[in-house]
Amino acid sequence: MEKVKPWLGEPQNTIAVLQKYGFVFQKKYGQNFLIDTHVLERIIEASEITKDDFVLEIGPGIGTMTQYLCEAARQVLAVEIDNNLIPILQETLSPYDNVEILHGDILKQDIHEIAEKYNDKKPIKVVANLPYYITTPIIMGLLESHVPLANITVMVQKEVAERIAAGPGSKTYGILSVLIQAWYRVEYLFTVSEHVFNPPPKVKSAVIRMTRNDTQQLGCDEKLFKQVVKTTFNQRRKTLRNSIKPILGKECPLTEDPLFNKRPEQLSVQEFIELTNQVETALKETIEK
Repeated sequence: MEKVKPWLGEPQNTIAVLQKYGFVFQKKYGQNFLIDTHVLERIIEASEITKDDFVLEIGPGIGTMTQYLCEAARQVLAVEIDNNLIPILQETLSPYDNVEILHGDILKQDIHEIAEKYNDKKPIKVVANLPYYITTPIIMGLLESHVPLANITVMVQKEVAERIAAGPGSKTYGILSVLIQAWYRVEYLFTVSEHVFNPPPKVKSAVIRMTRNDTQQLGCDEKLFKQVVKTTFNQRRKTLRNSIKPILGKECPLTEDPLFNKRPEQLSVQEFIELTNQVETALKETIEK
C-alpha cells in the first residue's frame, strides 16, 4: 500500500498532529486513537474492502484508519461527532478525493439516505473503532435500520466482542448475541492490546466482523422476537415456561413442547425463532377465546 505522508498509524505522526492543533481528548466521546500500523492493516484486510466499495466509517478521530480506507475503497464517508476534530480531518485527509467528512452523531443519521446517496442503495460496508460507551447503541442502530450492509468490521471492548460472538451454552451468550446473530454471521478475529492506542484505554479491545447472512425474513414477528429474547434473558435462571409469562399473561397456556423446559442460554437463534412463533400462536388463541 502506497503511504501518504504523514502516515498517522505511526505514533510520532499522531503526536505531531495532536500537538499542532493543541487537541484535548474528550472523555465523553471515548477517544482512543490507534497508533499501530500492523493492527490497522489487519483491520483493513479483515474488512475485505475493494475499489468497488463504499465505506461508512464511524468515529474517524484524526483520520488514522480513514487513510487506509481511502487507499482501499472507492469512496469513504467519515462521520465524526467531535467538532474539534473536523479541521484536523480536513488537513490529514486532504490528499484524498474519495472521502467526505460529515460532522454529526451517527445515531442521528439516516443510514438509508446515506446508502441511497453514496451507493445507489447497494450493500455498504461499515468500519469503525467504536467508542466503548456507545458500542451497543451504534451496532443495534445499524442492524435495526435494515439498511443493506455487506459487513461490519469494528474494534470494540473485548468483553463486548465476546458477548456478540458467543454461542449457546456460553456464559457470555445473551441478548446481544441472539439479536445480532439472527441477521449476521459473527467472527471474533483478534484481540488488541491497550498499548496500541493514544491514550491507552484501561481494557483490552478486539476486532470482530459481522457478515450479513442470507436471511431476508426472520421467520417470525421481529418485534415479538426481540421481546421474547429480552424478556427471557432478563430472567435467565428461570426456564422459558416461567420466564415467558410476562408476555403471555396468566391465562395463556403453553404447549408441552420440551423447548419450554430449557433456559434461554441453551437456545440457538433458530430455536428462539421457533419459540417466538409458538408464543405468537398462544397469544392468538387466547385472543380468539
